[in-house]
Amino acid sequence: MNSEEQEAHAVRLLPWAGQDGKPCYVLGDGSGYVSRMADGIESVQLGMSGDLLGHAAALLADRKVTWVELHFLASRLSESLREVRRVAESRGSRLGAAEHDPDRLRPQHGEPGIGSR
Repeated sequence: MNSEEQEAHAVRLLPWAGQDGKPCYVLGDGSGYVSRMADGIESVQLGMSGDLLGHAAALLADRKVTWVELHFLASRLSESLREVRRVAESRGSRLGAAEHDPDRLRPQHGEPGIGSR
């Protein structure tokens, strides 16, 4: 398989889980609709994790915090960590593929992004 065929058949871990928490993947060159949607969701997930860290710092500084509040915070932090880990795994595997083809991750010009619809 030549590099163009490998690029067209690249596998990307998506930032959401499928049935029973199983990972979801998309095949392609990274310029399709599902890949652009995944980029947008990853961006939201990373932004929300930053917001959650700020909330956690404020809550942990409060000496009157209840165990119910701490449990809720721990649950949200766990969810966020799971999402951020999936984003890191997905991006890390794509970086590994980019070592073989540096142009693979370069943005495709002329294609609309998710936010431009």
